[in-house]
Amino acid sequence: MTHTPAEPTVIIGSSGEQTEVIDARRADRGHRGGVLATVARAPFRLRTWKELGYLILSFVLGCVAVCYLFFGFGGGLYASIFLVGIPLLAVILLGGRVWGRIYRSLGGALLGIRVEAPPAFVRGPGLIGFLKSAFTDRVSWRAALFLLAQSVLGVVVGYVVLVVTAMVAFTAISPIPWLLVDPVQVDESGVERHSLVQFGSFYVDTWPRVLAMSGIGLALCFALPWLFRGVCWVHGMLITHLLAATPRDRQLAELRASRKAAVDDAAATLRRVERDLHDGTQARLVTIAMALGRAEERLATGGDPGDLVAEARAGAKEALTELRELVRGIHPPALELGLGPALETLTARCAVPVELRVHLPRRPSPAIEAIAYFSVAELLTNVVKHARATEVTVTVSPEGLRSLAITVRDNGIGGAQPSGTDAAGGSGLAGLAARAKAVDGTLTVDSPAGGPTVVTMVLPMAGPQ
Repeated sequence: MTHTPAEPTVIIGSSGEQTEVIDARRADRGHRGGVLATVARAPFRLRTWKELGYLILSFVLGCVAVCYLFFGFGGGLYASIFLVGIPLLAVILLGGRVWGRIYRSLGGALLGIRVEAPPAFVRGPGLIGFLKSAFTDRVSWRAALFLLAQSVLGVVVGYVVLVVTAMVAFTAISPIPWLLVDPVQVDESGVERHSLVQFGSFYVDTWPRVLAMSGIGLALCFALPWLFRGVCWVHGMLITHLLAATPRDRQLAELRASRKAAVDDAAATLRRVERDLHDGTQARLVTIAMALGRAEERLATGGDPGDLVAEARAGAKEALTELRELVRGIHPPALELGLGPALETLTARCAVPVELRVHLPRRPSPAIEAIAYFSVAELLTNVVKHARATEVTVTVSPEGLRSLAITVRDNGIGGAQPSGTDAAGGSGLAGLAARAKAVDGTLTVDSPAGGPTVVTMVLPMAGPQ
């Protein structure tokens, strides 16, 4: 058989300009060297010892969990005959949450598997509500299923792995006990043999045999880490799928947070409207009423009320202007013509020159238009107050088939913090993020020190689904 050396491989870059020549033989040697180095280092890596520690702890905890399941659920089912066991079963089931917290902590500390905790238990009112909540708690049932799996994986498989580990370790160090303990075995002929291990009629009773067996044990020591890794991978899969928050849990948490943000935003808007009416328009109307009252008195005495009427007329015009601004803050009239014309009106009043680019094949829902309008207004206000920018670009364009992207870019000093200010009140970048999240949208901020700042908001065209 003739061996043909591998030819050098030519790789051409994507630009088509630079060419790199790689010797396939050297690459193959490097790959094999990397694999051998990885195998050689595996028994001495911290990860291997952490995984072994996890297997030991999961074996101990698995034994306790088996007792917990047997005596807890068994005793609860037996006591259910006297009705007292029903609340006991509920408590035992909810105890699975504690077990889940323990295994998540172990997985994070020893296996590097950090998962999001499921939502907290929500108790219903009264005893019946508590029992109903406990027996319908999906997190607790999944934790109980995890404990049941641990009775097999953690106890049975873990016991086999630990026994194999002990046997391999003993085989690797077998020359030491063979030399120090002086073990004696008697063969079929009654002859005493200085042997530590016997395989049928084969006795390990000489130095070459002892060293050969030790060599086999040492070789197996380099295979043990991969056994640990495989078993721990299965443990990690169980933790990820049974003890972590599910997509449904995360969606419910996001919906609760979005609902809270929407309620807080509506409350803040109502407070602002009330404050503006009380401090602005109401005070202006009181002034108009007082001016008209004095004009009426002057007219009754034969005086000229012209200046007071003019004052009342000017106050009425100012009150109308304030009311228009107030109504524009609630729902801009320009939005009746669409988001594009509304943004044109908004950017025309900005103190910084704004370039507006709007391309929308179809109109978003009214709620999305309002959120987009007020978000752009808030971002332009931030630019005027903090960015020290000389120009701003606002772009509104489709993002896929069901979303629109709003990008506000300025050439200011940058350094904008995504945390913003006062998320509850709906102001700042945090408030804008909460407002977007309330309709299943997103807000991203790219603002390195020195600028430029690019804020992108993606909103669904039809609102949250």
